[in-house]
Amino acid sequence: MINSSNPNVTGNPEDDSVVSNDFSTALGALILSLVFLLGVPGNFFIVWSILARIRRRSVTSILILNLALADGFLMILTIFFIVYLAKQTWIFGNTMCKILFYLCNTNMYASIFLITLMSVHRLVAVVLPRKVSYIASKKIANRVIVVMWLAVGLIAIPSLVFRNERKDINEMNKTRLVCAPDHTHPQHVRFQYTFETVLGFILPYTIIITSYVLILRRLRQTKFRRNVRSEKLILAIVVMFGAFWLPYHVVNMIQVAAEWYQEDSDTRIILDHIAKSSRAVTSALAFISSCANPVLYTFAGKSYIRQNGFAFMAKLFEGISSDTTGDKKSRKTTLATGNVDSNSISAQNGNEV
Repeated sequence: MINSSNPNVTGNPEDDSVVSNDFSTALGALILSLVFLLGVPGNFFIVWSILARIRRRSVTSILILNLALADGFLMILTIFFIVYLAKQTWIFGNTMCKILFYLCNTNMYASIFLITLMSVHRLVAVVLPRKVSYIASKKIANRVIVVMWLAVGLIAIPSLVFRNERKDINEMNKTRLVCAPDHTHPQHVRFQYTFETVLGFILPYTIIITSYVLILRRLRQTKFRRNVRSEKLILAIVVMFGAFWLPYHVVNMIQVAAEWYQEDSDTRIILDHIAKSSRAVTSALAFISSCANPVLYTFAGKSYIRQNGFAFMAKLFEGISSDTTGDKKSRKTTLATGNVDSNSISAQNGNEV
C-alpha cells in the first residue's frame, strides 16, 4: 500500500482507476461539472423549501429532506473529482483519497436506503392503514432514519479499507498518482464489489419492487379512486435512481467476473478493458442521480410555480403529504364498506404520516 508521505512506493499493477482512459476521463469531468452546477443549488433549495416553508412536515417530507441533504453534500464533494479527472492525477493525498470515496459510498447507500424507506412507507400507508399512525409516525420515522445513517456509515467501511493513493504508469509511460482500489487478493475484489452491488442495489430494489407490487395489488382490490401524486413521484425517484446507478453496478459485476479468469486469458483482458474504459463515465452517471431529483421536483410542481413562486416546492411536498394523510381514514372506510365515492375520500383527512 502507498501513502502520501511515501510517493516512491511501487504501485499496484491493477489499473482500475477512473483516469485510466482519456476519453472516459474527459467525458466524466464534463458530466461532473454540469452535475455540480445543477446539484448544489438544486438540493439546497429543497432543504430550504422544507425547513423554511413547511411547518408540519410529513414522513415523506422528512425522507426527502434527508435525501436532499445527502445529495447536496455529495455535490459539494464533486469539485475534488472534477479536479482529479481534469488533471488525471490525484493531488489531495492518501487520507483524502480514502475519506472522499468513503463519503461517496456512504451517500450511495444512504440514497438508496432512503428511497427504500419511502417505498416501504407508502406500502404501510396503503396496505396497513389502521397501523399507519404508529408504524409510520414521525417519531418512529426519525428513529429509523438515525439508525439508517449509522448503518450506512458502517456498511461503507470497505471503501475506506480498499482504497489508496498509489503510483500508476499511464499510456505515455509517465508516472502519476491515482486514488484507486487497492486489492492484494482477487477475493478482495470479489468481496468489495459484490458486497457493494448486493447491499447498494439488488437488495434495496428487491424490497422496492415488492413494495410496489403489493401497493398496486391493494389498490386494485379496494377499487376506489384517489390522487396518487406521492406514489407517482416516489416511483419516478426510484426509476431515475436505478437508471443512473445500474451502469455503475454492471461495471462492478464485470470486474468481479474478470477476477475468475487467469490474468493472461483473453476473456480477462476483454473484461478488464471494458471495466477500465467505462469506470469514469459510469461513476459520473451515478452522480447525476443526486442532481436529478431537484429537476424532477420542478417538473412535478410546475403547476404551483405561477401562483406560489419560490414556495412552489413546499406546496408540492404539502400536496404529497395530503395524499398520504387523506389515505388513512378513507382506506378504513373502504375496508369496512367495500366502496367509497370520490366526495367522501376528498373530505376525509387524518393525522400527518
